[in-house]
Amino acid sequence: MARIMSDKTKYELAEELGFADKVKDGDWGNITTREAGSLVKRAIEKVEESMAQQK
Repeated sequence: MARIMSDKTKYELAEELGFADKVKDGDWGNITTREAGSLVKRAIEKVEESMAQQK
């Protein structure tokens, strides 16, 4: 399965969202479903912001 986001990007988003302490050891299984959803939502928002700036 191809990676959509790098681990670095995911960690930066986790820091921004306040749960980086749960994943600092690389175990993404420690986050809740809500946190995972928030991470995906924030990633989409960042891409949309980037696309809007390029127009």
